[in-house]
Amino acid sequence: MSISLKFRLLLWYHKTFHKLDFSSITPQQFRSFSDDYTDTGNILDGPTIPVHEVENRIIQGREGGIPIRIFKPNSSQDLPVIVFFHGGGFVIGTLDTHDNVCRRLCRDNQAIVVSVDYRLAPEHKYPTPTNDCYDATVWVSNNCHSFGGDANRLAVMGDSAGGNLATVVALKARDLNGPKIAFQVLVYPSTDARLLHPSITRNGKGYLLTEEMLNWFVRQYTSSDEQKYDPYMSPYLAEDLSNMPPTLIQVAEYDPLRDDGTTYAQRLRDAGNKVFLTEYKGLFHTFLTMPKFSKRCMAAYHEIREVLGREL
Repeated sequence: MSISLKFRLLLWYHKTFHKLDFSSITPQQFRSFSDDYTDTGNILDGPTIPVHEVENRIIQGREGGIPIRIFKPNSSQDLPVIVFFHGGGFVIGTLDTHDNVCRRLCRDNQAIVVSVDYRLAPEHKYPTPTNDCYDATVWVSNNCHSFGGDANRLAVMGDSAGGNLATVVALKARDLNGPKIAFQVLVYPSTDARLLHPSITRNGKGYLLTEEMLNWFVRQYTSSDEQKYDPYMSPYLAEDLSNMPPTLIQVAEYDPLRDDGTTYAQRLRDAGNKVFLTEYKGLFHTFLTMPKFSKRCMAAYHEIREVLGREL
């Protein structure tokens, strides 16, 4: 990435996040700042990646309509399917913020990607986002054959809060006897709403995502402190993590959520699951959305392609 692009990122960062007061900011105000981040993210990603076909739909979940966006790499049948959940602390993020992420996943993996626009907190607190994501995954499993997908090769994936939702969907699918999840990809996932791991404080200032911001996100998402101990909010705290799908977890060295990913990987391994864990040195939270920032960002996409090519 050029020096000018890095300077623009740092300038934007200091003009926005360093000025936010998380003791008083509203979700609407924060979402307006996130729009600026989306514009910067476009600079750090590149032009829209072409794919064979993109279709927007609204499907029905238990709490109403759920918008989804389906990306197809070609017109073949029985393609692998990735159900994708965007990050944003359960408060921000849309189909558009991660549109190019999904396009790149579609192109690189020659897989159908279904991006889910789940309802956001605080207007829709826990467990609504988890219900939307699980219901959407059930719909995809039941209907993906109609748009060229193979339900036997269905993966769930997400970044940050989306990583939380992806593994919660896998946990629900295990507990509720379906749908069958063949693999999960968790990119710098949030797995413990208590926010007690050492990296929360160690990397909690100066690396885009902050400890103060994380606490604000949790306050928006929860209705009570007791909910933080619910395994469908904090999968790290689940008593039983056996019989989970094979898992790729990617974390960033300078991310307050680094330990959320590494400790969850260990818990999954201890329960007898197949786990791949990679720490991306020198990177921070949200690296998946800014591949121009560093070659290591694109390395994460290459690893996803390599692992899914073998495992899915």
